[in-house]
Amino acid sequence: MDKKMIKTQRLLKVPTDVRLRNTLRKEAVRLVAEKHIVPPADFDRLEELASEVIQNLGAEADYLDFAIVLCGNEIWREVVAATPFDRRLLLLPQCLKNTLSCQAEMDSLGLICASCKGCQIDSVLNKAEALGYTTLVAEGTTVAVGLVEEGAIDAVIGVSCMPVLQRSFEPVSRSAVPVLGLPLLYDGCENTNVDYGWLFEEMHQLKPNPEKQPLSVSSLKDQVQDYFTEFALQDFFRAHDVTEKLAKRMLVMGGQRIRPLLTVLAYRSYSAEVREEIQMALAIIIECFHKASLIHDDIEDGDDFRYDQETLHKTNGIPVAINVGDYLIGKGYQLLANLPVQPKLLAESLRVVSSSHVNLATGQGADLMLGSDFRSMGVDQLLKIFTQKTGEAVKVALLLGAIHGKASEAELNRLETFSDWFGIAYQIRDDLNEFHEEDSLGQMQHFPFLMALLNERYSENGHQARMAELEKMDSIQLRQMIIDEQVDRHAEAFLNLYVNKCYKELDQLQNLKLKLSLYGVMGKIF
Repeated sequence: MDKKMIKTQRLLKVPTDVRLRNTLRKEAVRLVAEKHIVPPADFDRLEELASEVIQNLGAEADYLDFAIVLCGNEIWREVVAATPFDRRLLLLPQCLKNTLSCQAEMDSLGLICASCKGCQIDSVLNKAEALGYTTLVAEGTTVAVGLVEEGAIDAVIGVSCMPVLQRSFEPVSRSAVPVLGLPLLYDGCENTNVDYGWLFEEMHQLKPNPEKQPLSVSSLKDQVQDYFTEFALQDFFRAHDVTEKLAKRMLVMGGQRIRPLLTVLAYRSYSAEVREEIQMALAIIIECFHKASLIHDDIEDGDDFRYDQETLHKTNGIPVAINVGDYLIGKGYQLLANLPVQPKLLAESLRVVSSSHVNLATGQGADLMLGSDFRSMGVDQLLKIFTQKTGEAVKVALLLGAIHGKASEAELNRLETFSDWFGIAYQIRDDLNEFHEEDSLGQMQHFPFLMALLNERYSENGHQARMAELEKMDSIQLRQMIIDEQVDRHAEAFLNLYVNKCYKELDQLQNLKLKLSLYGVMGKIF
């Protein structure tokens, strides 16, 4: 029986004695404070802490999972306490209702309380809403995590049964959702109960702390999107000649704005005093560089469509497209050079951005030279290209914001390493997604990492001749070969390796705001 199975089969008991519950809570507070643990923490770390709590008090081992919940709460406590009431969600389970007298109705989200006074739910909701909480009476944590990701709220106080709390540990920690969990006093699907004194105590905790209050990634994403409208860009593009108009059109056109969002997240996380004009300029600078690279990539790859529209070289010709891409690069440098910041910050910014351009061009050049010669494709070679292309684009976005937020050199180094691992993980994920799409054409160039793994396997086993045969295979044969050799599973192992490397690097960040924000980004992508 594996470790995970053993954990899920443990007794999930909550102490019925309020004195014992409070004693366990106090020991969790003391232990987490003593060890200076910052969120998020994975299940194994929480279990280790909880075991110490149980051992220190000589409590029953059956309360281990209850102690895990308590330790998780203490790790997140300062973050939740720093979150304003109107940015919190109170999540209650439907099983708290009195099934004999309840007059509530249900909708797609959960229970709509009828204020019939038949149970405590109405009283709790009224207290929470008076404070400013968003409230929800529903089962599980999926809705709560979704509301955090949508930007509606930044922290959660949730009441649930122990089995649901246990199942929520991994998704909550992976998404870095600040949460305090209160277990029901006993499990059951109806007429359950919770320690209401404990619940009200948690609901009223408020300790403003700008360094601990999480950023709302989704809200900032909306703000960044607003930077790329015709009206917002008019102060940055005033010449109105044909080249500038095309350049501005490219900036306005589509995209998720992930790179400028990363820049804004890093800037706001590290900056002691956020200046909106600097934040907006940094976002536009990064997007200028990004859109320039897309214009040139579309030409090099022969792509006719981008964002469901014809590419610039398709509508206006290759010479015009190359020139607009060059213009955007120059515009990015021009905006950067004119930022009203200290010369030291400007010099460091120019060093990072120029180095990034060299690395991006080097990686793209290696990719182009590789071409369709799949027999020469090596795993290490591709991983380096992934860091120089995708990793470098993430790196320059994060570093530019962090530099202007005056991050330390140690923090900048960690962001560099994180970006390298992120670039590799992102590209491997793209390869696997492409491979698993049913309507994929299945050509080798669509999933180069899988082909590199296959090539490496044949090379190690002395079957180089078989690699040449692959170029003659149709998409169905090629796909079957990858499945037969379990190359896709090998790629998934690589993906997990580099995703874990990303998380380990994030855990080394000292800036809690950016750590939690990037955890959230990772949770959405991977």
